[in-house]
Amino acid sequence: MKSFWIGTALIFAALMGLSGPAHAQSMQALPIPGIEAAIDIPGARELPDPSLTYKIAFDLGKGSPKIDEVNPGLIKIAEYFNTLAKNGVPADHRKVVVVFHQEGTDAVLTNAAFRARNDGHDNPNIALLQSMKKAGIDLRVCGQGVVHRKLDAAAILPEVELDLWAMTTFTTLQLRGYVRVSGN
Repeated sequence: MKSFWIGTALIFAALMGLSGPAHAQSMQALPIPGIEAAIDIPGARELPDPSLTYKIAFDLGKGSPKIDEVNPGLIKIAEYFNTLAKNGVPADHRKVVVVFHQEGTDAVLTNAAFRARNDGHDNPNIALLQSMKKAGIDLRVCGQGVVHRKLDAAAILPEVELDLWAMTTFTTLQLRGYVRVSGN
């Protein structure tokens, strides 16, 4: 009788989707708190492949349409990163770089610098950027954009690296095997 109940419990667990690596991953916290992963699509053909290394360079050249809202491109990038994790892609196979340039540059400003440039509004992107960095996402900003926007390097958040030029960053990363994707 005991084996009957064990067998029944295992069948029930399998029917409920409570077994296997997908469930184990979904039960773990996502690397970027407060951001959901993509919604599961039953029968979807293409899913993140845990055996691949995802080398992605996201191009974030647009600002948020609303001054008090997080840049929607950042949210999409965080969702993508969490989707990789949710689908079992190991942390060392998630190599994601976000390159800020043009209007996207404002997202990486310190709160004081952002306020000075935006009529006293706080930078709504800081908490998400800090979470993304902590999760392992590499954050870069275009040095040429910083110069042309008349910003001091001290105005850039410490989580963000200052590069010479977004064009150089993208071409170098592509030569290293990264795929460039629009984050906007």
